[in-house]
Amino acid sequence: MTAATMTTHVPDTSATGSRLARLAFLRERGMGASVLVAALSSAFGVVLISATGYIGELLRSDPYIGDSETLAAVVAILSVLLVAVAVYVAAVVTANTFSTIVAGRTRRIALMRLIGASARSQRDEVAGQGLVVGIIGAAAGLVAGLALAAGGVLAGNELLGVDPGYDVGRGVLLVPAGIVVLTTWAAAWVGSRRVLAVTPLQALGGSVERSREAASARPARNIGAIVLFAIGAVLLALGIVAGLVTPLGVIVAFVGGLLSFTGLVLGATIVMPPVLRIVGRWFGSSATARLAAENALRYPERSSRMAIGVVMGVTLVTMFAVATESAKAVLTANAGGRLDAEFSAVMDTFSYVMMGLVAVSAVIAGVGLVNLLTIGVVQRRAELGLLRALGLSNAQVRRMVLLEAAHITIAALVLGLGLGVVYGWAAAQSLLGAVPTSPGGPSGSFVLPALPWLPVTAVILATAVLTLAAAVGPTRLATRVAPVEALAAD
Repeated sequence: MTAATMTTHVPDTSATGSRLARLAFLRERGMGASVLVAALSSAFGVVLISATGYIGELLRSDPYIGDSETLAAVVAILSVLLVAVAVYVAAVVTANTFSTIVAGRTRRIALMRLIGASARSQRDEVAGQGLVVGIIGAAAGLVAGLALAAGGVLAGNELLGVDPGYDVGRGVLLVPAGIVVLTTWAAAWVGSRRVLAVTPLQALGGSVERSREAASARPARNIGAIVLFAIGAVLLALGIVAGLVTPLGVIVAFVGGLLSFTGLVLGATIVMPPVLRIVGRWFGSSATARLAAENALRYPERSSRMAIGVVMGVTLVTMFAVATESAKAVLTANAGGRLDAEFSAVMDTFSYVMMGLVAVSAVIAGVGLVNLLTIGVVQRRAELGLLRALGLSNAQVRRMVLLEAAHITIAALVLGLGLGVVYGWAAAQSLLGAVPTSPGGPSGSFVLPALPWLPVTAVILATAVLTLAAAVGPTRLATRVAPVEALAAD
């Protein structure tokens, strides 16, 4: 009886150990940053929806505009669009992260194929890991977002001296968390598509990224990207022309902008290498500068994955700044050369608020850049060890990694600023070109893009800070391992 009793009370740890083993992948380089990206997206959605609901309650409690739902509806639509933008950026960053992680697992995946595992089962494993990352990140973001929203409501009530009776704990806040879980899972599935191409013979190799030649030899994707971009550019131009007659031209321009940018994302391996090549010439002809430039160009897929998130962040912030400045120029032209100063100040305030909200997407993109640079350095330990063995000093290795980060961020900055100027100007021109500033006043004005130098300067400075921040961790990793140890690593 005693023995039976003792046997009954012995805890069965096999299930717990099995669950912990399945979660061991979370310790892998890059997974923590992916959880952070999911958490940022979820928290941003919770805070934005709470802010929208709070503003709506304030509007409804106003005795003058409480009967009108127009402003509340506009704010709600705006919040949905901003959440969609943040989730879109997070999905791209997550997909790129998992693509890089899969490239680093090539040998292990090939070994599993060699002992009988199917490519589909390996891809299902990666997608399942993405689902776990999404659940953990979304849950953490939901808790953090609820705390921030509750604090914001209390602060708003205190500052405004009113209490509209807004309750933060609403079921609708589960929606952004659920969307983040689904998009993270989908992004992991998309990012793991290379698993299907891994063969058992690659068990003899290591991390495999597509070379410049292999990346350019994908005619179907490249042609699709070019077609999307061309169609989008035509629709963008048609929207600008239609905007001289009707504000509905902005719908055509919006579709054109969406298609053209999607084409650029799909064709990043076509667009980024020429930009990277031009930027590489700015850093001189020293050995470390040439190595950094060649590393950025040797594997265009990896460089494009690093750059595209930053391109999106810079484009969004620049777009809102240019859209506001160009909108003031269009309205000034429609007003006969003079715009009310108070109205201009309101537009500037709105623009800064929007840029602040969109900056969350830029932060997500920045986290993705740091993550991918770090993973890239870890996967190139043997290469870096060889360079150290050939005589490169720690300082030269650090400078090379810093220049690689600078190549990526400057190329992304140049492309993002150009796209932001075009999209921002197109949005303002297509929406307001036909809108008279006064009843019966002139309309149909066409203006050139107006550049707000203060926000543009802020974007450039933020990119410089991002370059330094992104290089800190990778440079430390690059110089930490002794040459012999790095050469011996798998």
